[in-house]
Amino acid sequence: MLKQRNMMLRLVISVLCLMPLSLLAAQSSNCDKPRNDFDGLYCLNKVYQQADNELNATFQKLSAQLNADGKARLKRGQLAWIRERNEECSETRGEAFLVNLRCATETTVDRLNFLQARYRECVSSGCRNSLLDP
Repeated sequence: MLKQRNMMLRLVISVLCLMPLSLLAAQSSNCDKPRNDFDGLYCLNKVYQQADNELNATFQKLSAQLNADGKARLKRGQLAWIRERNEECSETRGEAFLVNLRCATETTVDRLNFLQARYRECVSSGCRNSLLDP
């Protein structure tokens, strides 16, 4: 738990350090043709943030449809997905914490699609808790 907290803290610090760069990139936010790697990073981060926001909103909507067993399964599945995403899309090198934003975005969109499908099932034909297991 402490290790995860430290990793998250490093990630937050890394993102905060990049914020001034993203402000510069925002002035030329042409994501169709980024001028350099930092502009590209800014654009990738915008897409990742949107996907993450949608994932969180869908998680909340789905959770509201579930009974206690379904909520527990959803939470276990989400925690397992977060661990898997972190293992696949990030690494620590000494004091540096590196995140592959393309990987993180793709895995987040995949998870979002999964949660949206479960939500559609819940509101149309009933929740199938067994599909929520990791």
